[in-house]
Amino acid sequence: MIKITSSKGTFKKTTKYLQSLNPHYIYNRLDKYGQIGVERLREATPKDTGLTANSWSYKVRVYEDGAELVFTNENRKNGIPIAVLIQYGHGMPNGGYVSGIDYINPALKPVFEAIKDHIWREVSS
Repeated sequence: MIKITSSKGTFKKTTKYLQSLNPHYIYNRLDKYGQIGVERLREATPKDTGLTANSWSYKVRVYEDGAELVFTNENRKNGIPIAVLIQYGHGMPNGGYVSGIDYINPALKPVFEAIKDHIWREVSS
């Protein structure tokens, strides 16, 4: 038998703490993880010419109520992002299909875990 319980409480203290942080503090931390993420993506990207691997970058966007870390790859052929074709696969002009290689998620998972752990240490100390 499974017992379902409920709990009471709020995230008031956590929310208050996060709102008290200077946006530049958040930006600096995400900037560090952005650099690490770009390096991991470069290392993980399958290489033919190396152009896609060397085309990774990141942006940190800070908003009034939060921030985001965005990874981008500028290598395109006929407007199509090559990194996406490698990740998900693509059809060929002759009717063939090239299977995708999941390289982005494994490369970034440790980065996201590190961000999560860092934030947890900040709010729990």
